[in-house]
Amino acid sequence: MTEEGDIVGFRRDKLESIRAAGSAFPNDFRREHFASELAERLKDHDKAALEAETMTTAIAGRVMLRRVMGKASFVTLQDMTGRIQAYIRRDGVGETTYDDFKNLWDIGDIVAVTGRMMRTNKGELTVEADSIRLLSKAIQPLPEKFHGLADQETKYRQRYLDLLMNDESRRVFELRANVIKTIRAFFDARRYLEVETPMMHPIPGGATARPFVTHHNTLDIDLYLRVAPELYLKRLVVGGFERVYEINRCFRNEGLSTRHNPEFTTVEFYQAFATYHDMMDLTEELLTEVIEATSGRRVVEYGSLTIDFSDKIRRLPMVAAVAEAIGRSEQEVRDEEQLAAIARASNIHVDDGWGWGRLLMEVFEARVEDSLVQPTFITDYPAEVSPLARRTDGDELLTDRFELFVAGRELANGFSELNDPEDQAARFRAQMELKGAGDQEAMHFDADYVTALEYGMPPTAGEGLGIDRLIMLLANAPTIRDVLLFPQMRPRG
Repeated sequence: MTEEGDIVGFRRDKLESIRAAGSAFPNDFRREHFASELAERLKDHDKAALEAETMTTAIAGRVMLRRVMGKASFVTLQDMTGRIQAYIRRDGVGETTYDDFKNLWDIGDIVAVTGRMMRTNKGELTVEADSIRLLSKAIQPLPEKFHGLADQETKYRQRYLDLLMNDESRRVFELRANVIKTIRAFFDARRYLEVETPMMHPIPGGATARPFVTHHNTLDIDLYLRVAPELYLKRLVVGGFERVYEINRCFRNEGLSTRHNPEFTTVEFYQAFATYHDMMDLTEELLTEVIEATSGRRVVEYGSLTIDFSDKIRRLPMVAAVAEAIGRSEQEVRDEEQLAAIARASNIHVDDGWGWGRLLMEVFEARVEDSLVQPTFITDYPAEVSPLARRTDGDELLTDRFELFVAGRELANGFSELNDPEDQAARFRAQMELKGAGDQEAMHFDADYVTALEYGMPPTAGEGLGIDRLIMLLANAPTIRDVLLFPQMRPRG
């Protein structure tokens, strides 16, 4: 048996001894204070003040450190708010309990302590125990304290260990919770209604992406995990909910990378009687509020980059962005034959079925996207790659669409919504042709959505913002796995 196996075996033996003496996993203890609460409440109390006040408490947490001595010992307990020390004397808790503590309890066990608050001679806030109880025996040992949990794969596969051992990991997910809380407050304050739409769709839609497929046995139909909530949210706008938002999961049957996980979190929001310009303004307000709420400033350090959100975000049409990047005129970029030649010269595979819009998108992704370090709205996307966006007045090849890029990554996608049912039906048919030609990410024809538009959707604009990528930016995380509690992993072996 390995050394670790020996430890597990010893701990199982200890657990059997504890079971023989009574309940090994009691559930009748009630906590009175958290560690951080005691630290804050008593921060101005010195040793003498605590002795005079004789404040008592009942705390619980995981044993992270033990200093076991003859008749007195110290343990450090960790709860959800932080750590606090307990001082355990044989005369204070009783000889039998103290012997069990010394011989049967280990680092990693969940322990309850009641007693009086004190400070040690070194000034450390401590609970002087008058009783201690084992609430849960840990059979598996925690990682060795001096090195912690360093292996990245183990951190992702066993996130519970990562959270136990790494303060920074806990801070990332506390940050995530605060960001989502701020986003909710932002939209609630602007009369948006938070809604929940289906996660299983009879027809996948709302984005050009490959869906996951499942089967409903009772109905005997295939269903699709949603790639986006967009079409359902816009149905709600048709129904009179003129401002709606949803924070929830989307699923795309695509690859794993530092930027992609098969399931991810977005906030999508839609506002009637608004344009894509309004959405860009709203996005600037949202990001400013979130960044200030979580960091107290408007500058974000990401790797070696300093990202500045203090000024208005630059707005740059895609044609102009490509022309600027490749050193050509906008007129040349608007010419389909010249653009195809530019694409080939950039080592981009060009499909004979692509039109000018798809060519422009491919050249943009290859030559421009990675260079957009500071926040930039790229606007006026081609209609060919924007099947749900409103066409630009005076230019049928373009749409009133934008994407926000930060640190070379897309963070948000929004547009003035296409509310012409006949145009929408035609674009769905064009998507079906692409699907028939082998494009697995092309959209299906959603007849019910077209019917909803036929009842009349007001002029509307909407947007989807990737919460995981926003957290990556704010947490200075190089990979999306660092900001997902349980990222998808390849099977072992």
